[in-house]
Amino acid sequence: MWTLLFAGTRHRLPASMIQFHSPAMDITFHSTGRAAHAASAPHLGRSALDAVELMNVGANYMREHMPSSARIHYAVMDIGGFAPNVVQAKAVVRCLIRARSLPDMQSLLERVKKIAEGAALMTESTVRSEIVSGDANLIGNVPLELLMQRALERLGPPVFDEKDQETARRFQATLTKEDISDAFRRFGVEPKADLALCDAIYQPYHGDNSLVGSTDVGTVSWVVPTVQMRGATCAIGTPLHSWQMVAQGKLPAAHKGMAHAAKVMGNTAVELFRNPDRIAEAKRDHACKLDGVTFVNPILTACSRLCPSKRNERQLLELTESEMTFNCPLKLWPDTP
Repeated sequence: MWTLLFAGTRHRLPASMIQFHSPAMDITFHSTGRAAHAASAPHLGRSALDAVELMNVGANYMREHMPSSARIHYAVMDIGGFAPNVVQAKAVVRCLIRARSLPDMQSLLERVKKIAEGAALMTESTVRSEIVSGDANLIGNVPLELLMQRALERLGPPVFDEKDQETARRFQATLTKEDISDAFRRFGVEPKADLALCDAIYQPYHGDNSLVGSTDVGTVSWVVPTVQMRGATCAIGTPLHSWQMVAQGKLPAAHKGMAHAAKVMGNTAVELFRNPDRIAEAKRDHACKLDGVTFVNPILTACSRLCPSKRNERQLLELTESEMTFNCPLKLWPDTP
């Protein structure tokens, strides 16, 4: 039964799930060139670092010509060395590609791969890629979301004491006014001055849907009906992936928010145990959302290209770590001469 629902608690205002979870592909591009002395023999070198830079430029130009809801992020992981008088023979860049749907993400991935190939062609280098991870978009479930919302409204908001509030205000002092107002805007409510921790329940589907993220729960949601909530565990306005978020993770307020969300999850599960018809309703909504579309796991798809002996999903799931890491280098296209 617990596979039927999921709740996350690492956000700021209590409400049923309204955040948009996009499919995402995490992929690393390895560029290989030829080393040379940059002063005495630059003509003999082929810069892998140039290829990575050109690839990033190409991806940045593509941003104007892709859906506004799509995202491409990158981080240069290896610049090949620190000596400027050397033509760098290797460089690595890691890209995270997001879109509204799995087909859109796959299409965008193919465009990024073409850019990488083009950069390799311009620099006379070679390029290969490795799939690091991949997540599907989260399939929402209205019956479960409304059921969890009712449980949340019965319980009410988490109770924070004055010490919790004061600590949260100290964290808010390190944030910008835009950080704080943006948190309210995403829920479709007006900012409240001097409110450090959430003290109310907010309705689902009223936000601007601008908070884009990805989660492996998205993959689960293609298999079983899934529901998610957002609970208050940190100061309003705390940016994700920030030191402020990490620093608040073990504070009493965070534990109170987590316990509060657990109660909502438990209450929702009890309602499902007591009313099997609600489960059936959730399954009908799930089937309607899928509309006959077959989920294609991006990771398993990549592996199947490289491990042709593994013919189906079950066999691919049984790949050992050593097979994944050493026997199946995730090389998606031949090296470009």
